[in-house]
Amino acid sequence: MAAYVIVEVSIHDPEAYEDYKKLTPAAVAAYDGKFVVRGGQAETLEGDWQPERLVMLEFPTVVRAKEWWNSEMYTQAKVIRQRASTTKMIVVQGA
Repeated sequence: MAAYVIVEVSIHDPEAYEDYKKLTPAAVAAYDGKFVVRGGQAETLEGDWQPERLVMLEFPTVVRAKEWWNSEMYTQAKVIRQRASTTKMIVVQGA
């Protein structure tokens, strides 16, 4: 069953975050993932949620998503992201 990694990002070092964006696609693809949303325009429909940037990834399973997140291949990018932004990230199983 598909799994989705949903990420809310607040970037405080845009230059470093650009480096992160360059490294991430290969790591995502290596774990059978793909970008569904990558920073597109968001519009609040209810509540007061005003995310600066949203990203959603799709993986074949929760296990595969976690393998990506914990992988050596993603570690360099993750370190850059954590230094360049404040992030909230979840993984959720699809329907």
